[in-house]
Amino acid sequence: MKKYKIFIACDSKNINFVKKIIKKTDNKKLQIGYKFGLEFLNSKGGRDFISKLKNKITFGDFKLSDIPNTCAATIKAVRDLKFDYLTIHISSGLNSLKAAKKVCGKTKLIGVTILTSLDKKSLIEIGYTKKLEKIVLEQAKLAKKAKLDAIVCSPMEVKIVKKVFNKEIITPGIRFSTKRDDQKRTLKPKQAYKNGSDWLVIGRPITKGNITKNLENLIDHLI
Repeated sequence: MKKYKIFIACDSKNINFVKKIIKKTDNKKLQIGYKFGLEFLNSKGGRDFISKLKNKITFGDFKLSDIPNTCAATIKAVRDLKFDYLTIHISSGLNSLKAAKKVCGKTKLIGVTILTSLDKKSLIEIGYTKKLEKIVLEQAKLAKKAKLDAIVCSPMEVKIVKKVFNKEIITPGIRFSTKRDDQKRTLKPKQAYKNGSDWLVIGRPITKGNITKNLENLIDHLI
């Protein structure tokens, strides 16, 4: 039976709560990794916690977006944490992507496309003139050119990305119901996998409330 791959988003500054998430989501039916976002990465004790975390798939969601030298220097600065995955915004540009990839070593560098909290209206407000799907396609081409190891995109754009990028695709914006919170471009887990996602990133639908029950509901939905 296929093992579905899930990154659990540990979006908290409370280390005890993150320990609880990890303990209650450890199971054999799914392949589980843990995504640490800016809230946890910048929390007191967060770095120390990650440095001591053993035998887990770890995802440093830094979402780097800066000049080439700063992106590369940041990756060097967290190399001791031995993340399996680390993110950089593709909009940082080709030179930054290449500089980051050059120093990431065994860590897989993930290019982030358009955030799942943005929709077409949001992009117009920012100043984008091309259609969202066209922007994501061009970003996927840039990620391929920079030889990135994976791409983060909305589950709604996976098929677009797969036209030009044949490595891992990781999709946030996963919801079990119609409740979207602050997300705009979402799909249910099974549909995201059907579209071609390799990994799903799931936070609040699992970590808010009864973690064990929420995870069991996800497994029932998939299997």
